[in-house]
Amino acid sequence: MLILQRYYLKEFLKLLVLIGTGLALIFSILELIEKIDEFMPNRPSLVNLSMYAFFNFPKYLLYLLPAAVLICSLFVFSHASRNREFVAIKATGGSLKKLFYPFILLGVLLSLLAFVIGEVVAPDFSRRANEIKKILKKKDKNIKFEDGTLWLRGTNGSPVRIELYIPDKKLAKEVSIFIFEKDYLKERIEAEEAKWEGSESSDGKWVLKNIIIYDIEGGKINRIQEMEYPYLESPYFFSEGIRKPEEMGIFELYRYTERLKRSGFKNDKLIVDFNAKVSYPFINFFMILLGISLSLRSNIGGGLFAAGLGLLISTIYWFTYTMMLSMGFAGVLPPIIAAWIVPLIFGIVAVYLFRNIPE
Repeated sequence: MLILQRYYLKEFLKLLVLIGTGLALIFSILELIEKIDEFMPNRPSLVNLSMYAFFNFPKYLLYLLPAAVLICSLFVFSHASRNREFVAIKATGGSLKKLFYPFILLGVLLSLLAFVIGEVVAPDFSRRANEIKKILKKKDKNIKFEDGTLWLRGTNGSPVRIELYIPDKKLAKEVSIFIFEKDYLKERIEAEEAKWEGSESSDGKWVLKNIIIYDIEGGKINRIQEMEYPYLESPYFFSEGIRKPEEMGIFELYRYTERLKRSGFKNDKLIVDFNAKVSYPFINFFMILLGISLSLRSNIGGGLFAAGLGLLISTIYWFTYTMMLSMGFAGVLPPIIAAWIVPLIFGIVAVYLFRNIPE
């Protein structure tokens, strides 16, 4: 039994590395090809183009790992089932469920691996890919985003700190503007909020409200109810600087959503994204159980058919999962249900089929 377990594990892992990395590499290159028309006017170097594809690799590996796991399990075990290997094991008194115990552990490890990739590797690499993208587009945006706080420079060169920016409302909370003259701080402006009035183009304007102006040079403090501030870019500039959910880890995204809640704003999309980051890694465990169970229940045919079945099931999963997420984004479903309902359904089916494997 131990020899067979090692053999199946070896075959599964070899195929998983080949299919998982191959699919992720293909999709990374496809994204590069899709963006190439935007990059070519600036004559990008081959190194930067290669780095852009490389930094997108972990993101696609995370997305495609469940499909690769399902395809590999169907391919390996359907081949063994077709060769009557499991019949021989049962004839000698062996237990099929015991045979697959290492794969249950492997499914748990793959889910943990997906969690680590989604929390540590993919966000960092996605940020780097975005930086390379700005270089390739010749967009030097001097802006930093961390847990909802923005640091940037105004059009007059003054450093600006925005404690919390709400993109949907085009609203900045707790704005600090530092005006320097030569080597010393001349003036500091503190505003409770800044609201963009007008369209998102440069035709609009930022209006600061509940302002305190600290005249450092003159030693005075002035309070103003409202004033226009022409030295901030449009909201389009801010939206380009704000990290997307895939560029944030789970804990950073959680802190950001909590800060929005404390400020009185609820962003259903971010809450759905947070729950999706937690729920998505579990599907790797369920996919390996599902692949084993389907392989043993029927003679599903050769390797190509098994791969096609894996792709079909993965496509059904992706379609229903993204549809539920979209309904969560739109507020039709509660965020937790939108992110967890499809993984739980697949999980229940996979566990049920595995528990009822014919011995």
